[in-house]
Amino acid sequence: MFRSIRHGLFAALAGFTLLICVCYTVLAVVISYVTEDMLVDRLLAREADGVAMHYRQHGDIKPPDLTLIRLYRSMAALPDVVEEAVMAGRERAEIATDTGQHYHLRTLDLGTSSSGQRVYLVAEVGPVLVVAKLFQEVGGFLTAVALGLLAVALLLAYLLSRRLVAPLQVLAREVRAVSLAAPGAAIRFSASGRRDEIGYLADRLGATIDDLHAALRREHDFTRDVGHELRTPLTVMHNVLARGGDIDGGATATAAGAGVTAAGANAVLVRADAEQLRAGVAEMRGTVDVLFALARAEHIAATPFDLRALAEERLLRLIEDEGWDAEGLALSLPDRLPVTGNRHLCSLLLDNCLRNAVFHGGAHCRLQLEFSAGALAITNTVALQHPAAVQGFRHGQHLLRRIAAAMQWQIAFDAVDDGYRVTITPAATPRDQ
Repeated sequence: MFRSIRHGLFAALAGFTLLICVCYTVLAVVISYVTEDMLVDRLLAREADGVAMHYRQHGDIKPPDLTLIRLYRSMAALPDVVEEAVMAGRERAEIATDTGQHYHLRTLDLGTSSSGQRVYLVAEVGPVLVVAKLFQEVGGFLTAVALGLLAVALLLAYLLSRRLVAPLQVLAREVRAVSLAAPGAAIRFSASGRRDEIGYLADRLGATIDDLHAALRREHDFTRDVGHELRTPLTVMHNVLARGGDIDGGATATAAGAGVTAAGANAVLVRADAEQLRAGVAEMRGTVDVLFALARAEHIAATPFDLRALAEERLLRLIEDEGWDAEGLALSLPDRLPVTGNRHLCSLLLDNCLRNAVFHGGAHCRLQLEFSAGALAITNTVALQHPAAVQGFRHGQHLLRRIAAAMQWQIAFDAVDDGYRVTITPAATPRDQ
């Protein structure tokens, strides 16, 4: 799903702003309470020092100077919650009650351990606590101010993200417009004049798109020119061979009889050589067709079609062109084989596989087409007496693999006991109905 970079940047800035606000709010509250507690503890410490000094000088215990601090000579006189803290062994403590009292305790030992006395200084600081009352009295105002500052911070984050991302969004729209426009026009982005990373990106992107358009034009011109320059002489060679195909192996053809002077030399065309040359020309034509089909494969959409019907069509064409004896054909295919792929590429794939099978197996080879386990298997036999022939089979396997890969199919080549097997697995084979 497409997501704008501006939204991501705003979310990052807003999240960072919220995190900073929360952290500083918690820190301010903690510092307020700690400062308040430290102030009360300092007051208790000063009173304890004054009581201890007076006891050393005069031998009696004087009451504290501050009215909020009370001195207790025995544990039994302490408030209940403070007494529980002393009995628990705590000499200094801060005790808060559910009824609103807030005590600070400090234990003071006067004199020596043998003749001394233990007293307790207790400050009931509930009426003088300012932090809690401050939040109670002006908490709403502080919350409103905090929310207002947070809204201003989010607005600034939004404006900042919009300002920072605006050049990238303009560049993205211009690139999208270039991708929809016809190639050949000059590419110039508005951000090219910027003296930052976005300007450099726009310059390099424009140069890259220009180079890509130039490469596409060269590829188009190359395929057009090569297609014409290769197919024309191949067609001429094929037609010449077709006209000379009725010449016997021992017969001779003189160029003078055809109205062409050849410096008195006789041109002899042996039938076996003519067949080999005809096969070579057919292979070159097939190779050219495959290469151009692969070059244009990215422009051809995959469509559903019946693989059985296409296989029967290519078999009939094979029988017509090669004069192959169909008595050796065995079909084990379902009535319909719906697959998804490129019909033209699949036709070239089947043509190459079937013609390779007949070429290597001979005119009387047995050819079997079987579909099982989601794959089409083409198996041909090779007679022992069949003469060896060269047709660039390895080069053909490479092209066949490229054809299968262009359709996202799979193809495998295996040698069996008396021949070869080619296994073609379509990209998605529907379940048998």
